[in-house]
Amino acid sequence: MKIRTLTVGLLAASLALTACGKEGSPADDGGSNGDGGNTPALSYEVAENVTVEGSPTFDKMKKAGHVVVGVKDDQPNLGYKDPTTGEYSGFDIEIARLVSAKLGFDPKTIEYKAVPSAGREQAIINGDVDYYVGTYTINDKRKQQISFAGPYFVAGQGLLVAKDNNDINGKDDLKGKKVCSVSGSTPIQNVRDQGLHQPGGELVELQTYSQCVSELLNGQVDVVTTDDAILLGYAAQQPDELKVVGETFTEEPYGIGLPKEDDALRDKVNDILEEAMEDGTWQEIYDATLGKSGNKAEMPKVDRY
Repeated sequence: MKIRTLTVGLLAASLALTACGKEGSPADDGGSNGDGGNTPALSYEVAENVTVEGSPTFDKMKKAGHVVVGVKDDQPNLGYKDPTTGEYSGFDIEIARLVSAKLGFDPKTIEYKAVPSAGREQAIINGDVDYYVGTYTINDKRKQQISFAGPYFVAGQGLLVAKDNNDINGKDDLKGKKVCSVSGSTPIQNVRDQGLHQPGGELVELQTYSQCVSELLNGQVDVVTTDDAILLGYAAQQPDELKVVGETFTEEPYGIGLPKEDDALRDKVNDILEEAMEDGTWQEIYDATLGKSGNKAEMPKVDRY
């Protein structure tokens, strides 16, 4: 069996939104990922002779010879594309690579497509992506259009503010504030449904969280809200300018988005995730990516609905 070595990228310094594309082959640097060699390179054994009977999506991937994965590309430690090297890194990216390898496709051949939150269901329905891995909360409304494998991680909604902001310390302090989040996301809907910004507040909906963070840094909004895992990545990039405050106030189980009727592929991906949780691969991925922020997490239990 051949081993493919994948390099986990360091947090990039830029918040720039970048285009999608096919990843090149990262160089083998003996375990260094641009962080002085402190993080070992991750590798996944590419399975051979894989079959997924009854899966039209798998048949499509086999015909193409590679997988097309929908991702986020502006979320440090989760899904991030380095604007200089073009390489993708983060927890979600490593989960996408693991699934590719276990399905029998060399992760170095993955075609990444950056799809914003509001376009995820349609991208899956249209067949623009084979599966989607990008801070994608499993919920009943989305299950009406697509299916999910997982969860592979559970986050919670949090708040990101300027370092010198002492007025916002939790969700109860959002009243009258200018709150930014992403269109089509669970966090923006939570704020709207619970009226957390009212009275007198304003919701600002943008396409990406990096745009919200830019508005926060420019003083155009008071707070950015989304999953704590995402916010901790941004705070780690600019610790002198940003901080995460308060306790999380929701539970956000992240799943891998798949075509709705492809039960065979969903079962296969669930098998892959469970194996990774049992054999230590999940923890290895977490420690090399999200774990670098200092945030602790427990492995979730896969929900085979």
